[in-house]
Amino acid sequence: MTRHALLGLFLVFLFVTPIVAGTLAGVTLPDTLDVNGQQMVLNGLALRKKVIFKVYVAGLYLPAKENNGEKILAADGPRCTVMHFVRSVDAGKINEAWFDGLKANTPDHSPELKKQFDTLASLMEDLKNGEKLVFTYRPGVGTEVKIKGKIKGTLGDKVFADALFSCWIGKKPGPGEKFKKGLLGL
Repeated sequence: MTRHALLGLFLVFLFVTPIVAGTLAGVTLPDTLDVNGQQMVLNGLALRKKVIFKVYVAGLYLPAKENNGEKILAADGPRCTVMHFVRSVDAGKINEAWFDGLKANTPDHSPELKKQFDTLASLMEDLKNGEKLVFTYRPGVGTEVKIKGKIKGTLGDKVFADALFSCWIGKKPGPGEKFKKGLLGL
C-alpha cells in the first residue's frame, strides 16, 4: 500500500464514528436512543431470570449515566426502559409482575395510581422471543407504552413513571438486586 492510501485509510477510521452497543445474553441494545430529538444513553443492561429460565434483557436509557436509583427517580427527567424478551411470556404473568412491583415499592399507593396500573395491565399482550416492551417517560407528557413496536397509549404523570420504574430500580426491585445493579451500571 502506498503512503497516500494508508493516510487515506487512517483518515477514514479517524472520522468514522463507531456504532457501539451493549450486549447481554445474546441481546444487543444500542448505546443511544433518540427520544423526541433528545439523545439518551444506555445506562445499563440486566437479565431477568425466573428460576433457571432467561425471561428478558432490559436496558435503561437516561440523558446521562447515573448509578443511583433514588436520584433517577427523584429527577423529573426523561427515561426509557427497553425489555427485549428471550422467551415467550403471557400477559397474565407480566401483569402479575407489575402489581407485585407496585405493592413492594409503592405500598401506600393511591387509588388513582392503582387505576393507572390497571390500565397498563389492560394494554399488555402475550410476548414471544424477540418481541419488546418499551416504556418512555417524558416530563409533562407521561409514560408512553410501546408493545411489539406499536404505541398502545401514554399513561399518568411522574408519580406513575416513578412507580413503574421502581419495579426495576426501586428499593425492592421485582427481578432482584443484581438486576437493579445491572440497570444502574454497577
